[in-house]
Order: sequence, then structure tokens, then C-alpha cells
Amino acid sequence: MPYDPSAFPPFAVTVDLVVLTVRRHALCALAVRRGEPPFQGRWALPGGFVRADEDLAQAAARELAEETGLRVHDPAVPAQDNGAHLEQLATYGDPKRDPRMRVVSVAHLALAPDLPAPRAGGDASNARWAPVEELLQQGGYGRDAEPVAPLAFDHAQILADGVERARSKIEYSSLATAFCPPEFTVGELRRVYEAVWGVALDPRNFHRKVTGTPGFLVPTGGTTTRQGGRPAQLFRAGGATLLNPPMLRPEV
Repeated sequence: MPYDPSAFPPFAVTVDLVVLTVRRHALCALAVRRGEPPFQGRWALPGGFVRADEDLAQAAARELAEETGLRVHDPAVPAQDNGAHLEQLATYGDPKRDPRMRVVSVAHLALAPDLPAPRAGGDASNARWAPVEELLQQGGYGRDAEPVAPLAFDHAQILADGVERARSKIEYSSLATAFCPPEFTVGELRRVYEAVWGVALDPRNFHRKVTGTPGFLVPTGGTTTRQGGRPAQLFRAGGATLLNPPMLRPEV
């Protein structure tokens, strides 16, 4: 029998973004207040519908640029300023996740260094960085004196999955350097690990681990005093993408 497209119900595809950065030594995610139904007035992850002429990666990159002004980092350009790491996270397809219609979301994880105040775009009326622990707290999230409510749609689950992806991947990969500027100190990198994992790490053991893996960090030849105290050596991310043996997360 010939293929009949009308025999299958139509559905839409969206991309939702878990955008993480480290601000004031805390792991923060980008949250937007929805300006339109459904869930009008509730906080949510940024995202939007995939256009007919773009693939998933293009849609995610467009949404990221609209919400943060960031472009996706090009691995071929080692010291690209203001570039974000972007990777596909997971697909969410509960038939009841969106009250408007059947919507399948392909979530993406984006990581970038300390970012400026975000701007609201699309159907968002407000945007802000919020600590992930506050966004994921039981009962929901609310700022200042506003009522506390869960994140819109299934965004609490998507955010939790994105945070866990980041926490697990920095154990064995160079992903943590995506939170750092092109040149950084070992101390700054350690504070990224501490913010993402929510634990304090021994400075000497950490230094020995990250500098002892060949190609993981490459000295730039420069130093900085931006953290105060004695000049600290500057590094950039090297060609090694795996930390071997891995740096296991301390148990909390």
C-alpha cells in the first residue's frame, strides 16, 4: 500500500536549552518567564519551535543566539571568544507534556563562561540567571516575593538531566574548560569543578591531577594576579579531551 501521511497525527518539534554558567561561584541556569500561554507567568527554560528550513542543531544555535547573544563554539578555532559549547542532551515526548498539542522536545545543553545579564526574547517577558539548586528545589521556584511554582512543562526534569550530564562529564572529559575564558588558572578551573559539583576540593591534589594529564592543559606562558595574591600561571585547554584516570566526584 502507498504511504499515506494523513494516516499519522501531526506533531511539532521544539528545542529547549539548558544553558549553564558559573556566576559568583555558583552553577546557574538561564530561566525565562513565559509571556504567553500556556504557563503564562511561570519560569521555564529558553527554547522554541524548530522551523521548517532548519535542522535541530541549527534551531538550537539560533535559540541560543536569540536568548544569550552567544554563538556556538567552533572547535577549529581554539581561542574563540564568547563561544558556547552546545551538545544534544535528550528527547522528551510525553504526549501530555504540552497542553497545546503533541510536542516533542529535543533538549540541548549549552555551557559558557561567566555570562552577562540575559535579555528576554521570543515569548519570554523576562530572563535571568538563577542558581540551579533554587530552580530545582522541591515545590518550585519563585524570585523575591512572587509565588513559588514548578518550572513550566517538564522543564524541571530537563534541567535536572542537563545538570547531571554536566556533573558527570567533567569527571572524565575537558568539558569543565567550557566554563572558563580562553586563558585561565588552575585555581579558576578548580572553582568551576567546585561550583558544578557543589563540593570543596583539595587545591594540591586538583593541581596535580589536571596538570599531570598530558595535553589536558597547555601553559600559555603568561601569568595573572586577577584572583589576588602571587602571580598564577595561565593555561588554555589542550588537545586532550579525556581525563585519564578520571577525577571522580566526591560523595556528598
